[in-house]
Amino acid sequence: MKIDTPEFHKLFTPELKQLKTLFDKYDFELRIAGGAVRDLLTGKTPHDLDFATTATPAQMKEMFEKESIRMINNKGEKHGTITARINDKENFEVTTLRIDVVTDGRHAEVEFTKDWQLDANRRDLTINAMFLGFDGTLYDYFHGKEDLDARRVRFVGSAAERIREDYLRILRYFRFYGRIASGPDCHEADVLQAIRENVDGLKDVSGERIWMELSKIVCGRFNGPIMATMLKLGMGPYMGLSETCNVEEFQLVCGRAEGLSPLPITFMTGLLTSEDEVYTLNKRLKMSNEETKTALFIIKHRQDTIISPPLRYCMDLHNDTVAKEPKVKDRITELLKYRGEVKLLEEFRNWTPQRFPITGHDLFSKNVPKGPVFAKTLNELRQLWKESNYSMSKEELLDRIEEVAKKVS
Repeated sequence: MKIDTPEFHKLFTPELKQLKTLFDKYDFELRIAGGAVRDLLTGKTPHDLDFATTATPAQMKEMFEKESIRMINNKGEKHGTITARINDKENFEVTTLRIDVVTDGRHAEVEFTKDWQLDANRRDLTINAMFLGFDGTLYDYFHGKEDLDARRVRFVGSAAERIREDYLRILRYFRFYGRIASGPDCHEADVLQAIRENVDGLKDVSGERIWMELSKIVCGRFNGPIMATMLKLGMGPYMGLSETCNVEEFQLVCGRAEGLSPLPITFMTGLLTSEDEVYTLNKRLKMSNEETKTALFIIKHRQDTIISPPLRYCMDLHNDTVAKEPKVKDRITELLKYRGEVKLLEEFRNWTPQRFPITGHDLFSKNVPKGPVFAKTLNELRQLWKESNYSMSKEELLDRIEEVAKKVS
């Protein structure tokens, strides 16, 4: 079959046409590969384009050098990828057709080939193993389009073999299931069995790679049922989760936060029951400091009773925390998403925090000594400001400095 859609024709920038002309000139075949083909078949415009070619990396480098085409970031050359920058406008990653000769579940030694089907055979899922010619011809060796039309996620060939080549494919399966499948529980039994039998291979996959996939799964479709399935298959400990993680709370958060676009860590916190579990998760997944702090913040405050008027709760929480953590407004926003506080979230987003009128310099000018008294005085003044509903002026607070410093000393 051939693709002839507006989304397909949009791809043909002058730079892409130049790239294609160049490969034609040197008699090398070039096709669009992987996810871009899948997107085009579902009526989407691809965000990223990957290309496959019969040219080896050495042949591509020679060709680009002859044509004065700049090459950048060639760290992927040993795996066959060369990145060309055309007209200083667009970068194109082009990868030589290859087969995986030796795999250890994390890395692969590759051998270059000119056989398109052999290259397709080493890919993970049938929906990711298709190629597209520049004339719109679809090259589909493993019924990827048929699976896509049926909204079915299947591995190329043997699921167990594909998983053992790279155990991260277990998580990739669930990520694409969330994107493609028609329902939350349409998994094929043999696929789940292959995952169950090979799940311990995840122990050797880096936390960063796992978190990259997991963060997309928890923000995707069917996140609640998919996570429940993953945990039933025994994946929890390999993702830094306890055996008794809170699936029910996670599913509640998925429902409450739908449409609010929470961060991945906001969803994940639903699975955690304590601060210790946050640190265990971070040890495995190597999250960012901000993600870790957000999880700790949500756990600390998710059971808070919200006073009336509700915005006052957010104002007080912000005031009580901002001196220690400058990004607290972002964390309160995630807390409200976690709790599903839709109306309050909108109100809070439109609220501009007032700046605390007193600075350390003001305390110095009043001869408040450095050390514990200084910190306690500043904190006590902040509480006075809060109790006044943030109405006390700088002058009023300055008049209280000596009194407060004496009280806390």
